[in-house]
Amino acid sequence: MDQDNDQIRERRRKLDQLREGPAPAYPNGFVPANRAGELQDRFRDVTGETLAAAPVRVSVAGRIRAVRLFGKGGFYTLSDSSGQIQLFADLSGLGEDGFARARSLDIGDIAGIEGELFRSKTGELTVRAKTLNLLVKCLRPLPDKWHGLTDVEIRYRQRYLDLMVNDEAREVFRKRSEIVTGIRSFFINRGYLEVETPMMHTLVTGAKARPFRTHHNTLDMDLVLRIAPELHLKRLVVGGFDRVFEINRNFRNEGISTQHNPEFTMIEFYQAWATYEDLIDLTEDLITGLVEKLHGGTNLTYQGREISFARPWKRIGMEEAVREVTGKGLAELAAISEADFVAMLETTALRHCPDANPGDIRAQMRKLAAECFARGPAERLCAAFEELVEPTLVQPTFVTGYPTAISPLSRRNDRNPEISDRFELFITGREIANGFSELNDADDQRARFEDQLKSREGGDEETMDYDADYIRALEYGLPPTAGEGIGVDRLVMLLTGQPSIRDVILFPLLKSREI
Repeated sequence: MDQDNDQIRERRRKLDQLREGPAPAYPNGFVPANRAGELQDRFRDVTGETLAAAPVRVSVAGRIRAVRLFGKGGFYTLSDSSGQIQLFADLSGLGEDGFARARSLDIGDIAGIEGELFRSKTGELTVRAKTLNLLVKCLRPLPDKWHGLTDVEIRYRQRYLDLMVNDEAREVFRKRSEIVTGIRSFFINRGYLEVETPMMHTLVTGAKARPFRTHHNTLDMDLVLRIAPELHLKRLVVGGFDRVFEINRNFRNEGISTQHNPEFTMIEFYQAWATYEDLIDLTEDLITGLVEKLHGGTNLTYQGREISFARPWKRIGMEEAVREVTGKGLAELAAISEADFVAMLETTALRHCPDANPGDIRAQMRKLAAECFARGPAERLCAAFEELVEPTLVQPTFVTGYPTAISPLSRRNDRNPEISDRFELFITGREIANGFSELNDADDQRARFEDQLKSREGGDEETMDYDADYIRALEYGLPPTAGEGIGVDRLVMLLTGQPSIRDVILFPLLKSREI
């Protein structure tokens, strides 16, 4: 720390000298004609002899990442958004004033250089500086280039520093941009209209979650940050837009984990004249295409596990999946006692997690049973699935047949009204997507909204409000429609191999801390 303070004082001393000089300490107007990465690509196969015979004049700007001084010269590594390139500065090329400026450069300074390309003795493409301008003085030392920035919390809190010194971090967010662009193009090419819907809602709708609440002063009106855009998007289908999508930011006042951030990104899309089965096929198309584009095939390795996206992906009903693990389905869970339910959860969890602490497992399962048992067999089935089955679904798996009781916006199945025409996609033991054929029976939807209110009165804080205007929209007629939401952050985690959602969100929410 003392060494850092010494460096900061020395850098500030240099800045004070700049301020006392005739030129601005923070000059503006230098516009580089070239980028480091583009020069590397363009002249990759050009020999030093060719460059010497026909000098190429270039100008670059960026941050100094390394300095190696000797006698009357020095080599520097300059980094910009496209990559890195080596610079060479010496007295003969820059003159006394320019060379003095070059020798005063610190790692982290931002400089603009004009010069000619050549190849060093080691064959590295290099810019021989003819003019050098210090554009911005870096007042704080960067992390050691050999060890990088390894403190995870600092990486999240000071993302600018993470991006500055960690090439891997920059690459993750470049890939994130590529993935989002790929998703957008996929839907636009299939005739979907990209739309924007409100982020401040008067009601809690679209998903079961606890909201963030705020207040509009001028209108003196309480509002919530949206937890999902679903009901607004389906209103657009009612209005005549047959295919719509939104890449949206959602906000849910829930816990933080490696898979959860209170503010997150989803793609939600709705297609008239389609069923949930159509969207299963579409989802395979979308994700397989992204995997092939980023990884060159249908396989990738995530945290040491080989994941195959070769089609078709596995499909299984929720009740069947739970029965395979526990030996019980909805009928047995409807008749089971709470004690036997707890015992079933504990026994199965301990069998599948032999390395876990038995006391912790038992406490977790008892807590889970206390939360869901009284709500009914559908909630028991869902709880058993989430805790005992979901973590085992490593390869891409579509789970169907969700109970209607826990699917308040999904269409009932024609053959079995107790389940809905709904699916969720799981990969590496986590939910990636949720889709269903939409409930377009206004009377059925009204009754389910009323059931949500009853659940809230019973203590469930993750219920939806009654949306009278949405019921009115359904009364005008929603065509047979299927809709889906895909978690963009989790998808980026998967495609870039990152273990935590914070690794793929530029500025994840963190507890406040004094600077």
